[in-house]
Amino acid sequence: MYGHVFNYCGLLGSTWGCVLWMFGSFLFFFVLPLTGKVLMAKDSSGSLNIFQMEMKKRRITNILVVTGLCMIFYILGAWQNSSTTVNPKSDLDMKVGCDTSSSSLATLDFDSHHALGLNETSMVDMKFPPCNLNFSEYTPCQDRTRGRRFSREMLAYRERHCPGEDELIQCLIPAPPKYKSPFKWPQCRDYAWYDNIPHKELSIEKAVQNWIQVEGDRFRFPGGGTMFPHGADVYIDDINALISLTDGNIRTAIDTGCGVASWGAYLLKRDIITMSFAPRDTHEAQVQFALERGVPAMIGVMATQRLPYPARAFDMAHCSRCLIPWQAYDGLYLTEVDRVLRPGGYWILSGPPINWKKHYRGWERTQENLKKEQDSIEDVAKRLCWKKLVEKDDLAVWQKPINHIECKESRRIYKTPRICKNENADAAWYKKMEACITPLPEVSNQDEVAGGKLKKWPERAFSVPPRISSDSIPGLTAKTFEDDTQLWQERVAHYKRIIPGLSKGQYRNVMDMNAYLGGFAAVLTEYPVWVMNVVPANSKLDTLGVIYERGLIGTYHDWHEAFSTYPRTYDLIHANGIFSTYQGRGNFTYILLEMDRILRPEGTLIIRDVIEVLIKVQSITNHMRWKSQIMDHETGPFNPEKLLVAVKTYWTADTSTRQ
Repeated sequence: MYGHVFNYCGLLGSTWGCVLWMFGSFLFFFVLPLTGKVLMAKDSSGSLNIFQMEMKKRRITNILVVTGLCMIFYILGAWQNSSTTVNPKSDLDMKVGCDTSSSSLATLDFDSHHALGLNETSMVDMKFPPCNLNFSEYTPCQDRTRGRRFSREMLAYRERHCPGEDELIQCLIPAPPKYKSPFKWPQCRDYAWYDNIPHKELSIEKAVQNWIQVEGDRFRFPGGGTMFPHGADVYIDDINALISLTDGNIRTAIDTGCGVASWGAYLLKRDIITMSFAPRDTHEAQVQFALERGVPAMIGVMATQRLPYPARAFDMAHCSRCLIPWQAYDGLYLTEVDRVLRPGGYWILSGPPINWKKHYRGWERTQENLKKEQDSIEDVAKRLCWKKLVEKDDLAVWQKPINHIECKESRRIYKTPRICKNENADAAWYKKMEACITPLPEVSNQDEVAGGKLKKWPERAFSVPPRISSDSIPGLTAKTFEDDTQLWQERVAHYKRIIPGLSKGQYRNVMDMNAYLGGFAAVLTEYPVWVMNVVPANSKLDTLGVIYERGLIGTYHDWHEAFSTYPRTYDLIHANGIFSTYQGRGNFTYILLEMDRILRPEGTLIIRDVIEVLIKVQSITNHMRWKSQIMDHETGPFNPEKLLVAVKTYWTADTSTRQ
């Protein structure tokens, strides 16, 4: 019985309340009954009935008194532990007998400091020592040395090739010397500190194209590009003259071969969010520059594998001289664009071979060669059932059909590419591309949008997505979606209280490691942040398509491996139940080291999980130069789920460690 009593005392959170509750229980269960027996033994007058009536009155009185004491001290105990933010040495720590804090401070410091010069190497346990300086831009799954082992055909060597267990490192990736916190949005769109990405190659190689310029201790991004020397803003206005970018119908875009992502950067002010990607190639750190600017981007390449996004994800796809051979391999790459485009979505092409009659001399190619390339692209697009809407000056725009009724009929004329059969169109994690058309959901007439019509932005973010309303994902209903949205509104309100900078522009690049329906990201749309929503590749439910239907972006990923990004590219990482998900299937250490790699110095982590898991996690992070606290759930101390909130401390590489 007393095991249950002590558990209950743990919930009360009050030592005095617990002691007095047990004292009252002792009186009620042992002392009072014994007293009654003694008095009955002494009653020799024979007036037993009168005595029993008196005892009943006493018992009722005693019950009321003890009950009152229990209620008073229960309320007192709950009040003592009702504060949201706990001290590093909390009551919870004392109960479990563990030190759940790595900080001696009463509260965490969430502020960023642009010019910290302190190297704190000597201040921490060196169980996870700093890596050498040459690891400061380490991208484990896009390592160029490892890539050389693979075929150069179809750029396979530039795809993800992750290290084996014997190649994994257990050191902390250092920031370069003199690293500073990035500029806040929107200033970071146009400026970045030179010391954070010390590469001048792009400013030299792309000088005439106005990609990037060096100005003293910083880079400036004028917004130029290979095909838009007058700036991305003017270029986007030219696109808007062909298809509307401002009516809310276009919300998600993908930019293949993005450079420094200026196209995506300037679309943001039109409420269009772009997944920009480029390979890690001879132009140093394109994707790193994009993320330093506060613009969504990933390392990626169109080679042999599908892009890590679901079918029917993007409203618009774009290529501006991205050097992808669209007509090659039976139109394989355009077929993959078709897979990720939503019904009625647009594909925009500028650069070779568009407007070749004007540019062929500058491109140093013959007119015959360029004409043949354009004819081949036109033919592939026609076989995919796309309609060419317009070609004007340097821009050409095609549109995907809203359903496949006519496309199926056209297979009598076009034998290739065939329509894919019996496959999961969303499967995209290490899945080979196929030169076949991804089938759209069935419709009843030619005017119906396959898969369901989407709402306009911003209503789209909180409307029930068609994949849920059509019951295409087992177990997910409209009520599930609405309850999840309400849940995340409450949770984000709690985050604002414990991390004030969340709503004040301190964070820009946010990652949700286990996004589910994207509720966290949807609630954050009112703040100056963007969220990379990650759906683990081994999730029981594939919900990434739902996230895109909400007008958000994300990717598939397996957290047994490194993410396709450079170090220090996220300001805040949110991990909801990710360690419970991977418990028993991998080593927590490598997941935490990867989180440390991609998080900026002075970046913040929010890890939600049950207390037993968080204690294991914190026992590792105590050696990783993080300051952390375990805090109560937003509903109070009685919930077994807790929050581990951590800040990565500022430290930089020692220049003498370069090898």
